[in-house]
Amino acid sequence: MANHFHLNTPLLESVSMSKRVGTAVYLKMENSQPSGSFKIRGIGHLCQQMVRQSKGVVCSSGGNAGMAAAYVARKMGVPATIVVPSSSPQLVVQRLQDQGATVKITGKVWDDANAEALRLAETEGLTYVPPFDHPLLWQGHSSMITEVAASLGPGVKPGAVLLSVGGGGLLCGVIQGLKDVGWTDVPVVAMETVGADCFNAAVKAGRLVTLDDITSEAKCLGAKTVCKKAFEYSQCNELTIISELVTDEQALRAVETFLDEERVLVGMACGATSSCLQRTYTQITGEGLLPTLLGPLLVIVCGGSSVDMEQLTNLKHKLQT
Repeated sequence: MANHFHLNTPLLESVSMSKRVGTAVYLKMENSQPSGSFKIRGIGHLCQQMVRQSKGVVCSSGGNAGMAAAYVARKMGVPATIVVPSSSPQLVVQRLQDQGATVKITGKVWDDANAEALRLAETEGLTYVPPFDHPLLWQGHSSMITEVAASLGPGVKPGAVLLSVGGGGLLCGVIQGLKDVGWTDVPVVAMETVGADCFNAAVKAGRLVTLDDITSEAKCLGAKTVCKKAFEYSQCNELTIISELVTDEQALRAVETFLDEERVLVGMACGATSSCLQRTYTQITGEGLLPTLLGPLLVIVCGGSSVDMEQLTNLKHKLQT
């Protein structure tokens, strides 16, 4: 078996975004991972530590984490059960089944699916694979920042890192990576969509907040409560984490722009991340979103395993009516 399941993904300069923003923009293309997203880094790492003697794994996921767990389980030769909420597109269910996973549809949102996954782990003796809240996940995700540092070379570091937040696993992994390479002074812009904004709600309240419901179409960002570690990082004086919200419409426009400019179809989470780059450098710094940039912008293109052209068309129709 390979030392790890993830790939060292490309770091590409976006000419279009760089021109529009007015400073260099680099894209860490996590959508090119075997499972379609960054999730394979952490889930692969966790499974290598915990799953070797397992009778099977169970993971709750609206998409990307489930795809990563199903892929890794298939490679390790263990059965996988993926519990998804009813809000998951049929495309996701089919892709999970194509990876050989058993798919169980439970509840309306991820939190419902997660409760069922925990029950199955208990009653059937399966190894529970958390989608975002575990130190081994964050350790695995941190490898993307190590790769970025190697790609940029000595003496170059980002002016800021842009990413999306669902449950907070990517944020925790990126912070871990920034610590590992000595970049803790680099600001992180954490993007969410209105209606899937558990991190922003926690930052504003100064405590963990559980949303009443997920009303955003960015279902892959649909955790009602952000993980405790992500919230703790937001309160840390040694780190700069800027929480920003965009509408579903803004995220969708950014998905379409990304498809036009970069020739890659990504999900709404990536749309949320890249939407703030629809503005110029002067607007970004002038609005106080970022201090004066000291280096290139790094965008984590988190993935797109749960989107296709049919779903994109349906989203456009839904959000325009």
